[in-house]
Amino acid sequence: MQYLFTALFILGFIAFLGFLVLMILSIRKGNRLPIRYILLTTACFAIAAIGLYGMLTLSSNSNQPGIDQPPSSQFELSGLHMTTDEFQNKFNGAVGKYRLNGLSITRLNMNNSSEQGTSAFEYIFNDELRLVGVVNADESVQEVRLYGTGDTRKPTGGIFLTTIATLILTTNSEYTYNDAQDVIQDIGLLDRDVNQSDFDGATVRNGLEYRFSIQDHDHSTFEITVAK
Repeated sequence: MQYLFTALFILGFIAFLGFLVLMILSIRKGNRLPIRYILLTTACFAIAAIGLYGMLTLSSNSNQPGIDQPPSSQFELSGLHMTTDEFQNKFNGAVGKYRLNGLSITRLNMNNSSEQGTSAFEYIFNDELRLVGVVNADESVQEVRLYGTGDTRKPTGGIFLTTIATLILTTNSEYTYNDAQDVIQDIGLLDRDVNQSDFDGATVRNGLEYRFSIQDHDHSTFEITVAK
């Protein structure tokens, strides 16, 4: 319909200008203005007006939420811009590229009994390291959290930091391992004492927030969410 109204407007407007010029020339020559010029000019103007009205109406409707176009809030469901399969493949790709032996995800355990159109997945690396993610209704990963247990008064374990770096690489395909370490540095894990019960450091990269926090002496969390 958009093409039809566009064609009506263009053809009607061109014809309107043509007959308008003929009317002006006829008047300048002192000739009596033919009634057909008046009728044809009026008809062409009406056709152009119909075409213009149709174009504006369709354009207005296309910008409003409807059956064929979800509201803007649904466009924000993209989250980390990857499905669970893409997340697993990118994570394992980073593990293989940097030879991070023992970190590969074999299979994400999905939990579909969720509320508000979301679901969740979980992967247990070992008794002290667990990965949890939230999946939107559009099947894209919304956020991921890495839970670590153990005495946080001791230096942060190597596998925990390595997994954090791998998750950063997973969500930034252009990053190198050095870039991931820079993110960890910005959070504050490498240049200050994190062996405390109230640590909470965060940084934002490419629209994503990376946060590491310690809830108590035995539980720490690293999370990746869309920056507010």
